[in-house]
Amino acid sequence: MEERHFGTVWFIPGENKGKYPFCHSVYIDGAGILIDPASDRRRLEEIRDQHGVKAVWLSHWHEDHFTHLDLFEDVPLWISHADAPPLSDLEVLLDWYGLHDREQREYWRQAIINQFRFRPRRPHGFLRDGDTIRLDTLTVDVIGSPGHTPGHMAFFFREPAVLFLGDYDLTRFGPWYGDAYSSIEETISSLQRLKKIPARLWLTGHETGVFEEPPNELWEKYEQVIYEREGRLLQALGHPKSLEDIVNLWLVYGRPREPRAFFEFGERALIKKHLECLERRGAVRLENGCYEKTLDELSQYLQAHTCGGKV
Repeated sequence: MEERHFGTVWFIPGENKGKYPFCHSVYIDGAGILIDPASDRRRLEEIRDQHGVKAVWLSHWHEDHFTHLDLFEDVPLWISHADAPPLSDLEVLLDWYGLHDREQREYWRQAIINQFRFRPRRPHGFLRDGDTIRLDTLTVDVIGSPGHTPGHMAFFFREPAVLFLGDYDLTRFGPWYGDAYSSIEETISSLQRLKKIPARLWLTGHETGVFEEPPNELWEKYEQVIYEREGRLLQALGHPKSLEDIVNLWLVYGRPREPRAFFEFGERALIKKHLECLERRGAVRLENGCYEKTLDELSQYLQAHTCGGKV
């Protein structure tokens, strides 16, 4: 995957095509702003030493977007106010992931410290939805896009009409909304908002990374993953099941995967969000430790609005 320059907006590809645990970065030449420093460590060092980094922006707080933040310890850090707490305290970060199982929490604690180089940081300032930041050659609109995290931000670079979507990455896996403060409903609302931005080119934090043609069909497929997950969950509840019963069906990942502490956590986190969403809508209830459907016919529910969106 090659580095691409769109005027002063540089797309810096991550290792392994930006697949987790890597991501793609964006650099604004001239202004010296680096967004999501977790792409290629050697290239980020070159940019720092040859072009200069005057500020680091984070689209959100996740570890695969701050991995190489240690290269910029003396550089002002900016993030949304809502996403700042996990950066300042490792235990808060683990709490925000909803990690309560002792074994899984310890697995993630070691990974965050050793693999993602976590060091507590307090932001220099905060990015806010609706901010317009005028640089010498570029105007940046800050777009609040919560759901993935409560303070996730996208950035629209007006002059080249480039939209950086952060972790709304249009991958086949679909959206992540498994954190303690993530939201399926807000994810859907953010996708609807971002689709309407008048961009001519789209950048994402993972995998394909650069979309030079309108990704209309991809938007729809990406959102549809939410409803497909929910449909599989409702079908699985033909008989009452405990949360552990449901997790062991692997409705999200399809099959058990290793390392289990990683994938089992992800499976449980996403399934819990769907169950909570369905409970709010009155489609599922928890009785005696088991979840069961409250509707007589699955089709009756699937024909209606689903967790804030449409099937």
